[in-house]
Amino acid sequence: MAKPKNPIQMAVIGAPHGIKGEVRVKTFTGDPLALGDYGPLHAEDGRRFTLLDLRPAKEVVVARFKEITDRSAAEAVTGTALYVDRSMLPDDLDEDEFYHADLVGLSVKDETGEAIGKVASIQNFGGGDIVEVKLAGGRAVMVPFTLAAIPTVSVTEGFVQLDSAAAGLIGNDEEDAEDRPLRQPKGRPRGSKSAGGNR
Repeated sequence: MAKPKNPIQMAVIGAPHGIKGEVRVKTFTGDPLALGDYGPLHAEDGRRFTLLDLRPAKEVVVARFKEITDRSAAEAVTGTALYVDRSMLPDDLDEDEFYHADLVGLSVKDETGEAIGKVASIQNFGGGDIVEVKLAGGRAVMVPFTLAAIPTVSVTEGFVQLDSAAAGLIGNDEEDAEDRPLRQPKGRPRGSKSAGGNR
């Protein structure tokens, strides 16, 4: 497969592990050992990485790639982000599950149905997912990705609808943020059952 046309980041290569070309890899898959389920991985510059072996190692996995044969080669790729094309990811998500990449670019509507901006990105600084909305005037606002703040998500129709008060854009929202149920966007694809995942 050529360089992905719609790349989704799956992992990033970390430091070398030993002298035989193995590397530590931080994965963004639901099951870290499912990294190889999506086919060859690609760097931004189009380089291809073929996974030969993968094993868990605390917070990361240790990987052996066909293209990395010694420690020098492993050192040269430290920090390389690895991608697959969006078409390689499964589409059978639950009703309230979304891939981050599918949300970026969607129109944002207020409670009246008026388009007020677009989804610029999905962030998570440790306190839950946050939707960065670029408003029509150019200003960006951060909205918690909760059912109260964003009650409707329609990827097929190309929009998300927010509640301006619950999103903190107008007035005061008296509902305690800790009581709001969180949505479950998926920045991480889940692995197949054969790889120990939850699919």
